Amino acid sequence: MLSVSNLSVQFGKRVLFDEVNVSFTEENCYGIIGANGAGKSTFLKILAGQTDPTSGHVHLEPGKRMSILEQNHNAYDETAVLETVVMGNKPLFTIKKEIDALYADYSDANADRIGELQVQFEEMNGWNADSDAAALLSNLGISEELHYTLMSEVDSKLKVRVLLAQALFGNPDVLIMDEPTNDLDYETIHWLEHFLADYNNTVIVVSHDRHFLDAVCTHIADIDFGKINLYSGNYTFWYESSQLALRQRAQQNKKAEEKAKELQEFIQRFSANVAKSKQATSRKKMLSKLKIDDIKPSSRRYPAIIFEREREAGDQILNIADLSAVSEDGDVLFQNVNINLAKGDKVAILSKDSRATTAFYEIINGNKKASSGSYQWGITTNQSYLPADNANFFTENIDLVDWLRQWTKTEEEREEVYVRGFLGKMLFSGEEALKKCTVLSGGEKVRCMLSRMMLLRANILMLDEPTNHLDLESITAFNNSLKNFKGTVLFTTHDHEFANTVANRIIEITPGGAIDRYLTFDEYMGDKNIKEQRSKMYAVTV
Repeated sequence: MLSVSNLSVQFGKRVLFDEVNVSFTEENCYGIIGANGAGKSTFLKILAGQTDPTSGHVHLEPGKRMSILEQNHNAYDETAVLETVVMGNKPLFTIKKEIDALYADYSDANADRIGELQVQFEEMNGWNADSDAAALLSNLGISEELHYTLMSEVDSKLKVRVLLAQALFGNPDVLIMDEPTNDLDYETIHWLEHFLADYNNTVIVVSHDRHFLDAVCTHIADIDFGKINLYSGNYTFWYESSQLALRQRAQQNKKAEEKAKELQEFIQRFSANVAKSKQATSRKKMLSKLKIDDIKPSSRRYPAIIFEREREAGDQILNIADLSAVSEDGDVLFQNVNINLAKGDKVAILSKDSRATTAFYEIINGNKKASSGSYQWGITTNQSYLPADNANFFTENIDLVDWLRQWTKTEEEREEVYVRGFLGKMLFSGEEALKKCTVLSGGEKVRCMLSRMMLLRANILMLDEPTNHLDLESITAFNNSLKNFKGTVLFTTHDHEFANTVANRIIEITPGGAIDRYLTFDEYMGDKNIKEQRSKMYAVTV
């Protein structure tokens, strides 16, 4: 279907890809993974023909159509929403525009041409194009009233969904998507997972959402050491197999039969959990032939995120009474929220409106005033907060050592070797620790904020979209650290795996009040009674 031959990419002295050869076939979904800077997005751009490689070429089977998720959210601002989606099938849209132009200047001379085009249009199911596009938009949460609105008048988060519908429209033979779940809510991501799991063509995707990769991928394409290696299975299978390979390589004296037994048990465990049932037979055949030498330990580095508490909190953690917040535009974000936190609670704070969750954290951290209600922290608690927008923490042009020193408490902590220890755990070692904080990337800033949180040793952690900008390695390490943390956690995230494996309590704040349940995230989202309650509470207008 789609193949890459002898692909090399070099920027100056830096070699990104070195003689890469890989093929992508139909009925499979390939998750492209790799450390930050490995070249994931560059590889997708090369496949899409948007960037030229240094050498080598990409071959798409003749007659096949490729569709790419558009990254420029303003590219179609002068186009109506429905038409933007139909434009995703370029051959169909080109014929449609030519038919419209010929009818606008109709004459006997162009009647035959119109007839030819209409035959092609019908063969491409063109007469159903608008209704198919409308159905896609509705599935992605774009209401009918917006279908004929100009893209420039659509909210930025809804634009992402329109562009996703555009990429999916017309059943492309090869579908390429870079971070398709960004700005999507859980329900829409769930719909997309099911759509792609049943998709019969080729899908190539880059995503930092591990649950999404596990749900849709039949293969993982791992970018490492300038090469791309394909592995059968989803992300979790790749991750755990690479960790197994790393452990076995580290134990060189381990007997061959012990290694083989460990591998066989591992394979049997994963054989029962297949991303797509129709791939089950071929997957098991591939796994049966798998050898430990086929799995290469990754060159990736995982940060050492370890949250320790200066002291254990008492029984009184946080009491919130009748808390309400209204946006600057006058929208009710949430109201009548009553919460009593217990020691050890790990709470996922949800809302369909991200402004609501951010306002909630800002209020209980004293940075914003509530419209009504009150909150009180227990006297034995000390809190650490990672806001969704951390720009205010990085305004001074100082190096990272001096930046982190701002939150030290004793002379011993101010010692450079002590501060560097916390930065080193977050992969800022050597010269990296002397970077100026004003030139950091989004992911580097979040890792700095995590260094700060570890240094503070709080017994209450508050995290507003903490996985934004982080790579898979950092998200995995962060996820594991919160599972092991003995204190109390309040967090908001769009990462399904993060929410489901950390939270033991779900609190959803809405204009109609709060829903509070001691459930896992999957249990909460799957409860039919809660779904009905949520629908009613978001429908409340004040």
